[in-house]
Amino acid sequence: MLASLAGCSLLQPTRSPVAPPERTIPNPIPEAPKPSAAPATPPPAPAALPATPTAPPPPAREYHLNPATQSLVAQAHSQIARGELPGAATTLDRALRIEPQNPLLWIELARLRLTENDGRQAESCARKALALGGLDPQTRSKAGHALVDALRLLHREPEARELEAQPWMK
Repeated sequence: MLASLAGCSLLQPTRSPVAPPERTIPNPIPEAPKPSAAPATPPPAPAALPATPTAPPPPAREYHLNPATQSLVAQAHSQIARGELPGAATTLDRALRIEPQNPLLWIELARLRLTENDGRQAESCARKALALGGLDPQTRSKAGHALVDALRLLHREPEARELEAQPWMK
């Protein structure tokens, strides 16, 4: 039994400090290749793309009022003829809620604002109509003439003359 207890000493033998083995972590980023002494040949230039024909511009969209807004514009014209300018403005606002992207309605509102001698609002409405008018020459011309009148009302004659000189204003 003594032999079996001999291995069970209460005192731990002292160990000399040993450094843990170094672990190497592989580098996930590969090293860049070393430049060689011989100059590298540049990659070949990409082949020129064949000339693509230029696409024709989209056809000019003609703007029209739908039946509901036509009726409201006719009502606004009657109100203007009777001198009911605030009522006409309300009627045109109703039409704009139906077709807010229709430049013809913005031109109508610009004309009403000109009648009211409100140059700033007329200019704003005419510029909106011009922006929405796209390539339609008639719509652009109508919006441009409303803008010219608004600029003149605001005593900005040089801007009005410059706008009138644009080829699309003819």
